[in-house]
Amino acid sequence: MIRRFSLYGFLKNQQYFEPFLILYLRDLGLSFTMIGVLIGYREVLVNLFEVPSGVVADLWGRRRSMVTGWFSYIISFVLFALAPRGSVGLVVLFAAITFFAGGEAFRTGTHKAMIFTWLRLEGRTSERTKVYGLTRSWAKAGSALSVIIAGVLVFVTGGYRYIWWLCLAPYVANMFNLATYPKELDGEVADGGMSVKKLFVELWRSIRLILRHRPLRGLFAESLGFDGLFTTTKDYIQPIVRQAALTLPLFALLEGEQRVAVLVSAAYLLIYLIGFFAARNAHRIETWSGGDVQGARRVWLGNLVTFGALLVLLVFEQYVWAIVVYLVAHLLHNIWRPLMLSRYDEHTPSERQATVLSVDAQAKSAFAMVFAPIIGFSVDHFGLWPLGLIGVVVSMAGWLWSRRGGQGSALSGETA
Repeated sequence: MIRRFSLYGFLKNQQYFEPFLILYLRDLGLSFTMIGVLIGYREVLVNLFEVPSGVVADLWGRRRSMVTGWFSYIISFVLFALAPRGSVGLVVLFAAITFFAGGEAFRTGTHKAMIFTWLRLEGRTSERTKVYGLTRSWAKAGSALSVIIAGVLVFVTGGYRYIWWLCLAPYVANMFNLATYPKELDGEVADGGMSVKKLFVELWRSIRLILRHRPLRGLFAESLGFDGLFTTTKDYIQPIVRQAALTLPLFALLEGEQRVAVLVSAAYLLIYLIGFFAARNAHRIETWSGGDVQGARRVWLGNLVTFGALLVLLVFEQYVWAIVVYLVAHLLHNIWRPLMLSRYDEHTPSERQATVLSVDAQAKSAFAMVFAPIIGFSVDHFGLWPLGLIGVVVSMAGWLWSRRGGQGSALSGETA
């Protein structure tokens, strides 16, 4: 089963569209404002679908839930590939985003639960970190390969539409892979005892826990700012790369979109390799800093410096160096997530960890709902430099918040 779990991650990350999504939408005539609206709409739907997708997993079983998600992804890719320019195309894009959000909601967290169920059934729970690390490494390998394949396809065809059709093959294969998982990985399928009411009750209890305890309030605020900022700004590396590709003499002999394909592929390949390296070494930052709280504070400071540099570089249209700074932002984010999960683990009761992390994820989506259209509007009217300004403001607030000194003691009644 470990091979099949690894195959799942490898095939899941054959998302050939990811490095070129914003460029594809721009080619369809969308403004950055409308792209921001689409991103915000996606995040709204992922939040709305989270609860019913959990009900499906509990009532139908995890395998059926995952297959449902994969079928939703496939429909989404077809719609993206067929979307024309103009108002009709915009309607098709909203439909595509709807199905994509459905796939995201049905997928989130379910496969990890299946891995841990198999380890428990096999009596190998002590190998959780090793097995999950192995499957995650195959997922990263899949991402790296997908960038190379997508770059070659865009280089050869001079356009982005074919990447959506190419996604169908690995996703159909993964759907069959999931459908034929052993039945026992479904977990304990509810026999009517699970209800939407119970899910909302548990959700409210976790929200109340966050609001009442100062340590979790602090973590929640930090996570909202750092991850929300990253989610809403990370894909803007694509228009920055396009600007850089059109000015570099190194690629002067290539057509415009060929230059973009080469540079985007190289940038995203570096992003995935950096992510792999940073995630594996986040614990070293924690040790060097003297703890996860101090480590997170240093990452906030690094983020502030990074977005400050990005602001200056974008104002003076130094796009090549701006790409380098974006790579540093990805490095910091991949250090940040393990540190934050460690801090959540310290301050959250074990029986509420999954739900608290779900609330955390939904809050970051809420940040994206609000700020994605604002950032898109700003880029449309002022250029790319507002990305750096917004990053500086959020990072400054986060760094000052972290310097307030402690999050309080653990959960032993610290409520003020």
